[in-house]
Amino acid sequence: MRDRERLKIPVMIEPEGAGLELPTHATEGSAGMDLRAAIEDETAIDPGGRELIGCGFRMALPEGYEAQIRPRSGLAMRHGVTVLNAPGTIDSDYRGTVGVILVNLGDEPFVVQRGDRIAQMVIAPVTHSLLQPVDDLCRSERGDGGFGHTGRV
Repeated sequence: MRDRERLKIPVMIEPEGAGLELPTHATEGSAGMDLRAAIEDETAIDPGGRELIGCGFRMALPEGYEAQIRPRSGLAMRHGVTVLNAPGTIDSDYRGTVGVILVNLGDEPFVVQRGDRIAQMVIAPVTHSLLQPVDDLCRSERGDGGFGHTGRV
């Protein structure tokens, strides 16, 4: 990001996060920052099971931003492990410890170890809106066609 200034987000490391890398962008083109498991002992997630895995830090997002917690594609593809409420949202006024709800949709137990990259976090601007009741909506080409209305796969 040579041409842009980076958004600075204050973070506080929790005791369980001591010694772990803070989330960072792996490359200049990476949208997300890898979140790491801040756990003392390894945790097994059985098939169909879910666990809240702490990441060992708190943060103060600026007003007008959110953090989106998203799955890591490699975990999803190789192990069937994903973020249960994807994308999870961390609001700008939340000051608690960042955590990730992992779910194992695979066929084998999945073991999470301290420092494992378990999800990614994308910081994004938020637009606040005001819904206004009206008697009619403007027309569109699609209209009210929804779920599979085009007949294409």
